Amino acid sequence: MEAHEKLIYDNTAIALAIDTVLDAIMTEFRNTPLDDVALVGIQSKGVVMALRLREAIKKASGKELDFATLDINMYRDDIGKRKKLPVIHETNIPFDLDNKKVILVDDVLHTGRTIRAALDAITDYGRPALIRLAVMIDRGKREFPIRADYIGLNIEIPEGRNVKIYFDDKPSNDAIYEISK
Repeated sequence: MEAHEKLIYDNTAIALAIDTVLDAIMTEFRNTPLDDVALVGIQSKGVVMALRLREAIKKASGKELDFATLDINMYRDDIGKRKKLPVIHETNIPFDLDNKKVILVDDVLHTGRTIRAALDAITDYGRPALIRLAVMIDRGKREFPIRADYIGLNIEIPEGRNVKIYFDDKPSNDAIYEISK
């Protein structure tokens, strides 16, 4: 941890937040076969969260959901305005998205711009039957009319500060920090 970081949630809170999201997903799809449900993690931390959810869903239901990764960098509305070029990650969607029930997964929902870009990207790969949004943290202050369907934690962070989730290979080392911009 750096001096400008303040721990706000530990690994226990993160595990509970994932359970909260899991419960909401399982409730929505309790009468629906999970064969047509897929998790799509937004690079990079949304991928980790999606993998954690996939494992939790497998434990709860015995079903391993289809899994994909999505890089949205080329779909961002600030692509030419950034000082640095974005790091491009792999998009890997190894199944047909047409008529799938897609759960788009990201770590933090703030302005809605990342999710807007993800929706543009995902529809370039197919036409899902529905798209839901799962996030670890919803910190409010939207710039686009976007909301999460499944939320682990709602938090308010003061202006000039950000929230950073550290996912580790060992979930016992996971943490969420408030950091200076």
